[in-house]
Amino acid sequence: MSADAGPPRLLAYFGYRNADRLSLTVRALAGGESRWDHTSTFARLRALLRHYASREVPGVPITLTAGSGEHTASATCVTDGEGYCRFDVALEDAWPLPARTAWETVTLRWNAGSEGHEISGYVLAPGIDNRLAVISDIDDTIVETGAHELWRNWRRFLTRMPAEREPVPGAAALFSRLGGERAGARYPASRRPFFYVSSSPWNLFDYLLAFKSAHGLPHGPMLLRDWGFNRQTLLPSSHGAHKSASVAGLLGFYAETRFALIGDSTQSDALAYAEAVRRFPGRIAGVLIRKAPGPGLSREEHAALTAIERAGVPLWVGADFAIGDDFLESLGFAARDETKSIVETISTQQAAASGAVQAGETN
Repeated sequence: MSADAGPPRLLAYFGYRNADRLSLTVRALAGGESRWDHTSTFARLRALLRHYASREVPGVPITLTAGSGEHTASATCVTDGEGYCRFDVALEDAWPLPARTAWETVTLRWNAGSEGHEISGYVLAPGIDNRLAVISDIDDTIVETGAHELWRNWRRFLTRMPAEREPVPGAAALFSRLGGERAGARYPASRRPFFYVSSSPWNLFDYLLAFKSAHGLPHGPMLLRDWGFNRQTLLPSSHGAHKSASVAGLLGFYAETRFALIGDSTQSDALAYAEAVRRFPGRIAGVLIRKAPGPGLSREEHAALTAIERAGVPLWVGADFAIGDDFLESLGFAARDETKSIVETISTQQAAASGAVQAGETN
């Protein structure tokens, strides 16, 4: 980093905890905070390219302080060559979890020259009022990417701001029903916690955060990847390996929680989820796979879905999120009278979208 680049800023990704451990990743970067209100094509392109071409700041000591009263913890970490600090903090004397899922704040402090700086980080603490949670993919599960026709959709990737990106139809309504009532100010927490696992780079964290805020999707920790020009990140097999490892890590971290797994047909989600079903019997409440536009499921993916069904795990596969009452009840997420509202909401959205298409065809 050049001498005139200014002090580093700290970006705290969403963390999570149980009664015994707290996990949080932060990154030191050069440059100002992200803005997503650009209107000109040039400014939009520059903002997105700036995210991919981030300037990391290594060697920054960061101190994390968490908790209050009888339960406090602190840890220090020095940013690595890519600017990351990965905190894995032991919580002594079994910290109690909240009555319902909530975001807790931690304090992160660092020095830039002679000046001290601090920000708040957010850590998800699942509530004790339920033992159900959701792990979801991102690309083509909640946000349309058009990756199957990249040459026709490059403008979507390079010039659209988060609020302009297209959510997968019905995803917000379905996720709201699965998550239940939300509470909190800046980042409302759904009663049932959400975790997002994606092969997208960490550089897109705040872009994806803004997208979810704009489209009413529940917030939750995102387990993304650090991209590099090597076979560990560029080969297609690396997507599945990252997803499998992340899902297994969450299932191990929350050993008493059952998870619904949501994904799509574009990045072998079925294979990763079938592995989770095999490795963690009785822990998967259900699997939902959206058939995204593009090539269909492979032979291996069909075999994975068959294995999920044979294990007795509720499985749903479809082109949209118009999911019936009985299936959602089988996951344990809602009673019949509560579930009815989501099906009606999705049907209304689909009818409106169909009407808009027909109107466009007649004009």
